[in-house]
Amino acid sequence: MSTATTTLTPLPLPQRDTMLTRLVRVLRTDWLATLGLAIIVLVIGLAFCGQWIAPYPEQGMGQTNVATRNLAPSAVHLFGTDQLGRDILSRVIMGAQPALTISVVVVGLAALIGIPLGAIAGYRGGWLDDLLMRITEVFQAFPPLLLAMVMVALLGPSLLNAGIALAICWWPWYARLVRAEARSLRERPYVEAARAIGVPAYRILPRHILRNCMTPVIVQATVDVGAVVLAAGSLAFLGLGAQPPTPDWGLMVAEGRGQIFTAWWISTFPGLAIFLTVLGFNLLGDALRDFFDPRQVKR
Repeated sequence: MSTATTTLTPLPLPQRDTMLTRLVRVLRTDWLATLGLAIIVLVIGLAFCGQWIAPYPEQGMGQTNVATRNLAPSAVHLFGTDQLGRDILSRVIMGAQPALTISVVVVGLAALIGIPLGAIAGYRGGWLDDLLMRITEVFQAFPPLLLAMVMVALLGPSLLNAGIALAICWWPWYARLVRAEARSLRERPYVEAARAIGVPAYRILPRHILRNCMTPVIVQATVDVGAVVLAAGSLAFLGLGAQPPTPDWGLMVAEGRGQIFTAWWISTFPGLAIFLTVLGFNLLGDALRDFFDPRQVKR
């Protein structure tokens, strides 16, 4: 009498998504995320290669040509020329570098100030938390752009002073964001276990608190880069930011506002550059929020 042998085939274990897989899925399923990434890549490319891409780089940096004043868009000057005969396309292209530079620097300085203060306040609590949060509330009591205008008026109008003023106005948002995350993380079992075995606070903060706060900070920083582009352009428009002949988008909009009905292209194309850059960073920020969301399931 023979006996049959049954072979059991083990069930395959569910595969965990890698970061690259999740990124590809987000870009594949969300065309707005792809659009935002494309815009940011374009702006970064213009910022690094603008002087070689611009058709008239010398005019982009401020050289005038009275013979070509206020020319409408054409095959020779795709975006037209301004009241000083400078090619608008060249100035828009070369304006990407100062716009991106000041935005990244401002967000970096704001994060550098706000993240440690927020982490310390949220982890320590008590009177130190109250003190640091009262300081942040003082800064948040004023509209950021208004406070930046006052600071630039005191320091003097320039691109550097505008960046310093915006960084001072921006750091409280990071402090409050990280503080909220730190308050929820300090009661986690792994943090309590680290405290129980005598790990000092200066080791717990970077290893267990700050590391787990980075996801919302990265998303917020991405959106804030676009917001700073708009804020820096607003200061330049008011004469408190970049000064002539710097190819600044906000300054270009201000220079053409008096001829908006007769030479609309002078203000329109720099304004569109600001709009698209802010839109790109906002779309990219939304995509990063989906990318870092652990609740995203495989589709």
